[in-house]
Amino acid sequence: MNIAAGAGPALDALAAACGEALLDRHADTDHDRSVFTLAGPADGDAESAALALAAAAAAHLDLATRPEGVHPRLGVVDVVPFVALDQPATTAVAAAHRAGAHLAEELAVPVFFYDAADPAGRSLPTVRRDAFADRAPDLGPPRPDPRLGATAVGARPPLVAVNCWLDRDDVGLAQAVARAVRARDGGLPGVRALGLRLASRGVAQVSLNVADLAVTGVEEACETVRRAVGARGATVERVEWVGLVPEGEWARCSAAFLAWSGLDRSRTVEARLAGAARR
Repeated sequence: MNIAAGAGPALDALAAACGEALLDRHADTDHDRSVFTLAGPADGDAESAALALAAAAAAHLDLATRPEGVHPRLGVVDVVPFVALDQPATTAVAAAHRAGAHLAEELAVPVFFYDAADPAGRSLPTVRRDAFADRAPDLGPPRPDPRLGATAVGARPPLVAVNCWLDRDDVGLAQAVARAVRARDGGLPGVRALGLRLASRGVAQVSLNVADLAVTGVEEACETVRRAVGARGATVERVEWVGLVPEGEWARCSAAFLAWSGLDRSRTVEARLAGAARR
């Protein structure tokens, strides 16, 4: 789930609301986003935790007092994606529909369904582009809540989010590389990319969502960014993993890439689930 970042105490309260379903938490002040990865061995664990997290976010955060952030967003509880790891995809769709109905009723926020949860199969970037202008919410009020905004709820395959930090403060370069690698501009299939400036760090980054791992893996996506950055006279100084990675994706990465990117097995969903089961 993607939530407005908030301050440390607020994030601690949000994490506590997730209970044992919380596998990972990532926060970024420049993006003004926090990503909570939730999962569980039993049906409904992640769904219940997601609703508890949304309620806690609504209680602790206010869109009107949050900084804008460099990453696009719809609301305080920005994106709630459901992924069926070892179950039929329809399980995630059903969970997304239940969660969307709950958020619309209990928090009175507009809800937009995306990917498999949307009968039209519209993507999250399409939701961000069309929300309220060319597309009415699927559930809830017709306009954004002044305090909470709106929420996108989806059902999708596993996705990997990763940021490639440049060695310089050149957002123009980051944007040029993003255009070169992303699918919508003729780059890698299934890859979404933005070039962003991180003011608090004094650098730019290429922010990636690798959304179709069967077609383009994280190694290919990151190495393509690395080569494109190098061709423009710069380097990727750091690779930042946002959330977790499916173990199968980690396993198919080369040893050289794992060493360069800092991706190890502890960052896989399966490893975190195994650790949670032992607690």
